[in-house]
Amino acid sequence: MTPADTPLREQLEFADTDTPLRDDVRRLGAMVGDMLAEQVSPAFLDQVEALRRIAIARREQDEPVDALADRLAQVTLTDAESLVRAFAAYFGATNIAERVHRIRRRRDYQRLGSAPQPGGLEAVLRGLRDEGVTLAELQAQLAGLCVEPVFTAHPTEAVRRALLLKEKTVVERLVADVDRTRTPPERRADDARIRQSLTTAWQTNEAPPQRPSVADEIEHIGFYLGSVLYRVLPVFYEAFADAVEAVYGERVALPPVLRFGTWVGGDMDGNPNVGAASVRDALAAQRAQALGCYLADLRALGDILTQSRGHAEVDARIEARAAAHRALLPEGAVRSRPRLADMPYRQLLWAMRARLQATGDGTTGGYPDAAAFIDDLALIDTSLATHRGEHAGRFALQRILWRARSFGFHMATLDLRQDSAVHDQALAALDGDADWAARPLPERIGRLHALIAGDAPAVPQAADAAATLDVFRTVHALRGSLGEHAFGPYIISMARTAADALAVLALAHLAGCVADGEVPLDVAPLFETVDDLEAAPGTMRALFDDPAYRRHIAARGGRQIVMLGYSDSAKDGGVLASRWALQRAQVELLDVAHEAGVQLVFFHGRGGSVSRGGGKTERAIIAAPRGSVAGRMRVTEQGEVIHRKYGIRALALRNLEQMTGAVLRASLRPRPPEPREDGWRTLAAELAQVSRAHYRALVHEHPDFPAYFRAATPVDVIERLHISSRPSRRRDGGIANLRAIPWVFSWSQNRSGLTGWYGLGTALRHGIDAHGLDAMAAMTRDWPFFAAMIDDVEMLLAKSDIDIFERYSRLAGDLHAAFFPRIAEEFARTREAILAIKRRDALLADDYRLRLSIRLRNPYVDPISLLQVELLRRWREGGREDEALLRALVSTVNGISAGIQNTG
Repeated sequence: MTPADTPLREQLEFADTDTPLRDDVRRLGAMVGDMLAEQVSPAFLDQVEALRRIAIARREQDEPVDALADRLAQVTLTDAESLVRAFAAYFGATNIAERVHRIRRRRDYQRLGSAPQPGGLEAVLRGLRDEGVTLAELQAQLAGLCVEPVFTAHPTEAVRRALLLKEKTVVERLVADVDRTRTPPERRADDARIRQSLTTAWQTNEAPPQRPSVADEIEHIGFYLGSVLYRVLPVFYEAFADAVEAVYGERVALPPVLRFGTWVGGDMDGNPNVGAASVRDALAAQRAQALGCYLADLRALGDILTQSRGHAEVDARIEARAAAHRALLPEGAVRSRPRLADMPYRQLLWAMRARLQATGDGTTGGYPDAAAFIDDLALIDTSLATHRGEHAGRFALQRILWRARSFGFHMATLDLRQDSAVHDQALAALDGDADWAARPLPERIGRLHALIAGDAPAVPQAADAAATLDVFRTVHALRGSLGEHAFGPYIISMARTAADALAVLALAHLAGCVADGEVPLDVAPLFETVDDLEAAPGTMRALFDDPAYRRHIAARGGRQIVMLGYSDSAKDGGVLASRWALQRAQVELLDVAHEAGVQLVFFHGRGGSVSRGGGKTERAIIAAPRGSVAGRMRVTEQGEVIHRKYGIRALALRNLEQMTGAVLRASLRPRPPEPREDGWRTLAAELAQVSRAHYRALVHEHPDFPAYFRAATPVDVIERLHISSRPSRRRDGGIANLRAIPWVFSWSQNRSGLTGWYGLGTALRHGIDAHGLDAMAAMTRDWPFFAAMIDDVEMLLAKSDIDIFERYSRLAGDLHAAFFPRIAEEFARTREAILAIKRRDALLADDYRLRLSIRLRNPYVDPISLLQVELLRRWREGGREDEALLRALVSTVNGISAGIQNTG
């Protein structure tokens, strides 16, 4: 039997510890096969298997892609969509099996107990203790620790909630047998549930027929907040407390260190569907979700806290508080339950539920804020702690208390974001000056100072400013009832000067969004392009020296948030220029803030792909400049990253532990000073210049490249996807005005990954030639910043396929000959340089698991890619009007996204 005839699961070399993964892949793969035979036909399954064997032979025997491409070129449109969905179902099953295996590995560490899992909280704390961190030092750091993932609606994958729930069922059934202890009847029942989920998923469209509304996006993020993170959060704190006790021998009370943020409903940048109304809708939906979660928790807690007078002591304030609540509520709001009259805790819980219900309904007797609800929970906690309730319900009570302290009545902090150009347009209208944005900077700053101080604008009711001012008025109206954590920073996209930040203060003052004379929002400039990052220190120095802005910072506790844009900087200058500009900007901004006596908090705008800052978050934290973390980590999570990190509770817990552990390490024991680092910085700056010049010569300076881009990528399909409420462009124009996400998404779809490596190979070759291989190898080995970037690019190269990309390139006709050899040459140069610097013979030689993961998927992703090429050709030849072809193309986009995983 040849490799092509051997089932994939039998070809792959699994480590002994991964035998259960192999079994789960086999189990799910067999079910998918049975489902395809049943739902389509046995002949269709044979066709899928034949294509898979050809794909495997091509990979394993290094054969040309022609045989597979020629076979797929003969596929009918009817079969094409089914084939794409079939292959997607196979590696969707592989994705699930891998995620469950991560849970299994975590359980193995916990069960064996010989050593904590690397990257987990206990392992991190052991390492810190061994480096001399005392419990007192740890507790001092915890007092200011804040880890805050921020979920955005940026689209690179959109999985319907119905399909998320089906996946959840499959995961639960596999986890139920993770230790292989299920009885044969139980396993048969599990298989039936899995088959049901797989089959109904097959019978369900992957995406809705219409573009999602902002409300749909709010609901989508709500799944992760309510179904996953709400459940996981108390487990995180329990694991954290256990880790501290295991390492330091003492149980400590932990402060809240986790918060969650969202952009959904507040990200106005380029999205005409987002504004004051969506801000209200988002916070109303999150409030309703939070209250619903608490009501369910209190109902369950009532079944636990059944203590009766005479059998248990209860703090006298419990009954007094219940009576006080009843007095606040309309008569009959708390149903009389005479049989519960001897149960003080249940009486209070009934009253609390009634107050929560009134809070949601907006009727008399509701809680004024989350703090009052938390106070009730704390009162019960104190009573249980005082009266031998440690094992009589306090555990369950404290879980709710952790949730209330973290989620409040707002569930997640809502950030606001707008393009600086929109603020300029509003100010131009208010000031009656169409040339506002062109005024000299000192003149604009002087006028902004006057507006902040209270001067009336020339046209106070300007229609072109109404929407912008309404957002600030909405913030002012909602902030009182939802609490200070309901709103996150106000982010200024394309921030370039001090005037961009002062504009936010001026507009807020004009809208009446002030508290004690100051704007109650953090203003966060977002520096996005390489040039803007280079200018950022000067911009922030000007702001710190500005008296009006300095008063604002003082009112915000001396804290300034700066957001760093990974996406547009990489689109502007390539991955190396972007990463270096970000690294250097952080170092210089820290110096500026230190001189001004300001606490600087960096907000990292990362995506899932390498060119958008993707990669392992914990490694990026450790590689950050010394002092840049300082106990705080705020980072965006978006697209397929949200699903991968937070779709399963056990993996969400692991991700939160890793992120928190990395922040602790970077804050308490940053890497020691390295005498070679000054030289490395000089070398990195040199390489960044070489890389940027090579990248820009292709992407921004070649006049034919925009046309090639549109022909050699499926960007025309991506622009029609129904996976986001916002347009793909900020404004009309070429590549410069295309959003970073469809730009990166397009190049990942065609399997080139160009945005994550182009220009780097030329720079590395220059470094080797000019400075020697040993110098480049030492920098890669010993400088975490450079090592992390090289590892990220190596992963991207391993997932890329230049032969398949060539098929896409040929869609560009005559432009193919002008561009493909140039791109292929840089790909080879990058690969060879990385292998030489790392002294390896193959990509990912040191990462068995990632190598296995890619190998598991390739036989299924490759046919989808080649089908996409063929369908693109047919669709474009038909004038892009065939809706059936477009529907099949959309399936290929979804399938490739799920298969390669780092897409946008």
